[in-house]
Amino acid sequence: MYNFSKKQKIILGIIIAIIVGFVCYYVYAREEVNTSSIDLENNIDKQEKTEEKEQFSDDRIVVHISGAVNKEGVVELKVDSRISDAIDKAEGVREDASIEDINLAYKLEDGMKIYIPTRQEKEDKKEETYVTTQSGVTTVQEERREETNNQNTKVNINTATQTQLETLPGIGPSTAIKILEYRKEKGKFKKIEDLKEVSGIGEAKFNKVKELISI
Repeated sequence: MYNFSKKQKIILGIIIAIIVGFVCYYVYAREEVNTSSIDLENNIDKQEKTEEKEQFSDDRIVVHISGAVNKEGVVELKVDSRISDAIDKAEGVREDASIEDINLAYKLEDGMKIYIPTRQEKEDKKEETYVTTQSGVTTVQEERREETNNQNTKVNINTATQTQLETLPGIGPSTAIKILEYRKEKGKFKKIEDLKEVSGIGEAKFNKVKELISI
C-alpha cells in the first residue's frame, strides 16, 4: 500500500471527483440527446402521417359501384375520375351489362353510388338510377324520361340530369355535360336566359328550348 500524504489524498480525491462528475455529465448528456432524437423522429413521423392523410383526402374519392360488373363494392379513385374509371376498378362489366344509356365520361364525386344495369333490366324497362349521392335519395343521373311525360313537363335546368337535358331539342351529350359543369362551377342559373352563357348554346339553340325549360 502506498502511503499518501494528507495533501496527496486531497489532490487524489479532487481528481476522482472530477472524473466521476465528467462521467455522470457524459451519460446524462447522451441520454438527453437520445431522448431529443427520439422525440424529433416521432414528431417527424406524425407530421408525415398527417400530411399523407391530408394528401389522401384531397387527391382521392371513394365511390360504390354495383350491378352488372365483375366486382361490386367500394372503390377508391383519383379526384375528377369518370364512370369508366370506376368500371375499370370493378374489373369491367359483365357480358349481360347494358351501358348504352350511361355516360361513361360522367365526372364522379366522393360518396356517389354507380349502378350498371343488365340488358334484361333494360328490356323490362325497369326504372333504374345510374348514379346517386348520399343514400340514394338525391338522383344525379337517371334514365331518359318517356317522351309522353316530357311533353307536359318543363326541364328544370338547375336540377336536371344529363339524360333529362338531352331530351331538349339541340342538346346532345357534350352540351349537356357543359351545362352540368357550368352549374358545378358557377352555381344555379338565376334566369333561363343565363343558359346562353354556356359554351355551345347560342341564340338560335336557346330559342328552341326556352319554352321547354324552367329554373
